[in-house]
Amino acid sequence: MYAIIGAGPMGLASARNLQKLGIPFIGFEQHSDVGGLWDIDNPHSTMYDSAHLISSKRMTEFAEFPMDDSVAPYPHHSEMRRYFHDYASHFQLRRHYEFNTRVIELTPDGDGWMLLSERDGVQQRRRFDGVLIANGTLHKPNIPGLPGQFSGELMHSADYRSPEVFKGKRVLLVGCGNSGADIAVDAVHHAASVDISLRRGYYFLPKFVRGRPIDTLGGKRRLPRPLKQRVDAAMIRMILGKPSDYGLPDPDYRMYESHPVVNSLILHHLGHGDITPRRDIAAIDGHRVRFADGASAEYDLILQATGYQLDYPFIERRHLNWPESEDAPQLYMNIFHPQYDNLFMMGMIEATGLGWEGRNQQARLVALYLHHRQAGSQAVAALDQARQNRAGERLDGGYRYIKLARMAYYVNKEVYLAALHRHIAELEQALPAAPADLVVSQ
Repeated sequence: MYAIIGAGPMGLASARNLQKLGIPFIGFEQHSDVGGLWDIDNPHSTMYDSAHLISSKRMTEFAEFPMDDSVAPYPHHSEMRRYFHDYASHFQLRRHYEFNTRVIELTPDGDGWMLLSERDGVQQRRRFDGVLIANGTLHKPNIPGLPGQFSGELMHSADYRSPEVFKGKRVLLVGCGNSGADIAVDAVHHAASVDISLRRGYYFLPKFVRGRPIDTLGGKRRLPRPLKQRVDAAMIRMILGKPSDYGLPDPDYRMYESHPVVNSLILHHLGHGDITPRRDIAAIDGHRVRFADGASAEYDLILQATGYQLDYPFIERRHLNWPESEDAPQLYMNIFHPQYDNLFMMGMIEATGLGWEGRNQQARLVALYLHHRQAGSQAVAALDQARQNRAGERLDGGYRYIKLARMAYYVNKEVYLAALHRHIAELEQALPAAPADLVVSQ
């Protein structure tokens, strides 16, 4: 029996793939239903009222469960919750889960794992043959210290829900990832003023080009990496201009070496003066904030859109091959542990365009690996050798990703998918029957 921790998109994909190969499992989820952070009613969700997908639905959906044609190209979070609820119902996955159940501790126990869970104040300790950790990467806010003492209201984007919080206030947003850009646009319509402070530059992409979602564009011929970086950056400059045209810092790295901001409105509002660009914060004294260029202003609210840290509070870092010097566990393909053959990190990955289907392929590979291990097959030998010798290897395709914690588990989509498909093909070829023949009752 295996355990799956989490019932968000990655937990559901893990459950579905174990189910398809008849591998018994129990899922654990803190919330009362599936969907993870996409369920805004989940107390652990970091969702906000205006949130939409930043990748288009056709580039994001599970291949075996397409989103309805009536759903917008960039669905609202409520549509996404419905999608995951429907996915779980269609494949009858809820029956495998224990909801309202928190995993407290996970420790090695011989050749298995001991899992301590709690529900309604009652704790239960159970032993599992292996564990798939799928509790997500966007739960623990990254809250860097500020240079001084702020007398106004201080919050993180993780705590943001509604733009009503901005009503009549002088607002400073710190950081401009995809959530930060969304929230800045929300604030424009409610705040007395909106400023945004950036320490480094970003590449900004529109959501649509010629009426099509930008992530569906691209020539049939794949360009060499350096050429693609130059061509795509030139195309975006032609469409939108440079960030410095809007008063923002230009990136000091090449395109795709950090996750771009996909937002069609942030530059619009900067260009109309609705949002004032600011440099990095140099000092804070009461309500007054001084910036690196010497400018200063007073604010009632500072919202830090400064991202998240990986957090697995139920297991010690040493069991994840996660040295203190590293920003992420050092695993093969961000999944496989070099020592443990029964502990898997699911969904600890970011890549432009990977979507949930790419993550579903992760789950397919793990399910195949477990199937062959249970059968005592030698088909896993090559994968075992890779996980033992290549843990922490960056499948970056030659991109020099900037050295930030949020980029520590970033990969290149094409290179990563090629490795996934190669390993999957090796294991599927060794199956005694076609994969479809092994699907158990749903």
